[in-house]
Amino acid sequence: MNLETITRTPKTQTHKTPLLFVHGMWHGAWCWDEFFLPFFADAGYHVTALSLRGHAGSEGKIRGNKIADYVSDVEQIAKTLPTPPALIGHSMGGFLTQKYLEKNDAPAAVLLASNPHFGLWPTFFRMAAQRPRTLLKVTGQLRLYPVVETPEAARWALFSKDMPEEQVLKYYKKLNDESFRMFIDLLGLNLASPKKIKTPLLILGAEFDNAITPDQVHATARAYGVQAEIFPNMAHNMMIEAGWKSVAERILGWLREKGV
Repeated sequence: MNLETITRTPKTQTHKTPLLFVHGMWHGAWCWDEFFLPFFADAGYHVTALSLRGHAGSEGKIRGNKIADYVSDVEQIAKTLPTPPALIGHSMGGFLTQKYLEKNDAPAAVLLASNPHFGLWPTFFRMAAQRPRTLLKVTGQLRLYPVVETPEAARWALFSKDMPEEQVLKYYKKLNDESFRMFIDLLGLNLASPKKIKTPLLILGAEFDNAITPDQVHATARAYGVQAEIFPNMAHNMMIEAGWKSVAERILGWLREKGV
């Protein structure tokens, strides 16, 4: 399958391990390219972000996709890299990273505001309590676009309250639909198994994340025997929030600690 990738090559490559960035629901490779890809390329890494099938510039459809389909996309791009990459996955991309690591080796991985290994029931119930009309649309239409179908809805799910409106609108216009079938996997049909994963993990979350709360991030970290780190005054899209650089610098420092 023809999948869109965005790659940045460093002027001087000081790290042999490439980095592979995996986006979350509704997004594409574009979400990494504004800040994270240039930052890590400048730090000497060969960096690549992919768009999952049906997202952004990739071919294929979105409706009916399963978690296994998206993991296959990650595997496809990982195999094109000269050595096994370290993965950085955001939201659903963090869950895909966990599933990838069940069967594939990687020197390190970062879970950024990641869907937990145990699925999205807490998010489901939170939406039922706070945004019941949205949940009714999701279940009635069997699609996930209603979660982000207006700028206001997208801000609730993804962005800080103080992000400038013009910035929210810029990102909102790039959002895709998302597979309801995949969401069913995240409610229990295809969950992750921490016992199968031996890769060193860095697990980060955001204080004001409505999609994946700090409690969910801490629960994921406990399952992997590590300590989660929560960034203050940030919402779900940590890679394009105002404080993105502090997140990137923490990831960079950790990768260097691991010799990656």
